Amino acid sequence: MVANAVVIGAGLYGAAVAASLTRRGARVTVVDAGSPGGGTSGATFSWTNSCGKQPRSYHDFSVEGMAAHRRLAADVPHGDWYHETGNLEWAATDADREALARKVAAVLDYGYEARWLGRAEASDLEPDLDPAALPEEGIAYFPREGWVEPVRLIGHLLSTAASAGAEVVPGDAVTGLEVSAGAVRAVRLASGRRLPADAVVNCAGPQAARIAELAGLALPMRNTCGVLVRTSPVAAAVARVIHAPRVHLRPDGGGRLLLHTPEVDGAARVSETGEVSVDRSAVREVVEAGRALYPGIRATSAESVRVGERPIPEDGLPVLGRVLGLPNFHFAVSHSGATLSLHAGDLVAAEALGEDRDDALAPFRFERSAAVH
Repeated sequence: MVANAVVIGAGLYGAAVAASLTRRGARVTVVDAGSPGGGTSGATFSWTNSCGKQPRSYHDFSVEGMAAHRRLAADVPHGDWYHETGNLEWAATDADREALARKVAAVLDYGYEARWLGRAEASDLEPDLDPAALPEEGIAYFPREGWVEPVRLIGHLLSTAASAGAEVVPGDAVTGLEVSAGAVRAVRLASGRRLPADAVVNCAGPQAARIAELAGLALPMRNTCGVLVRTSPVAAAVARVIHAPRVHLRPDGGGRLLLHTPEVDGAARVSETGEVSVDRSAVREVVEAGRALYPGIRATSAESVRVGERPIPEDGLPVLGRVLGLPNFHFAVSHSGATLSLHAGDLVAAEALGEDRDDALAPFRFERSAAVH
């Protein structure tokens, strides 16, 4: 049994790993350079899905991630962070319609729930959508998809871990790892604190490559910026995730909506001093696209703009579990953390405590990235 486990990062992955470790009896310290949920996890669209994910192993893993959310929601009746209300998607061009048809056919072949709707059926689900914005047919509906409110989920998981004895250390960056005799012996923090470690789990999201480097490992990443626009409260009932041709949106609590497009991602700029800004004209275009879908939000405005750095391993697949050459050092890093974190975090925690989870984690090992370099 591991006596001391250090979890680096207090986002969705770090919180899920910590809760699972403490449930299994480990003594856990969670460290973060900022505040829990203050990084990427607090600036994510947090869509729970396995829609179009390839290869099949990644699809199936994501379906298990969705099921883990379902189980936790059933186990915590007061938990209000999980919303399985479905996802509507349609396309505007012939090429995009063909791509959507291929995606639906592929997921149906995998046994994933999806069906085609016409305008009237989609309007029944989302009555405040402007019917004129919908095609007559060809609207894909994925009923088991939804979203999570990530900071609320992180709060629940870290509270669960803390009640079982875990310590959460915010605002104290990791500055070094002491490695000797093929293992990480301690984690050093900016405050000067030294944390002895029998196991270390790297849940540092976009900083995962830097933490890996401290352990003498090279983790290839291709992180990208994600821009989210949060509206002022709106007078429209929006219940589902919507993927329309010009905007993606979902509810965001308090009557607000969260809006996104790939184009607004491209409008993010990073200065030489590291400050991030977003072209205001791109933000206005996203808001206008949302207004065109829902007449009831035409008076809304952009209340805030969030920019997060998406942690994406080089091949796009998660990096999870132990490292062969450093067996007490573990990864929990991926895009789609909102979907995967509960399921993957539990598997990684189990492996950190010596259990064999190779049947589930084999496709997502760190060593595959080393093999291609």
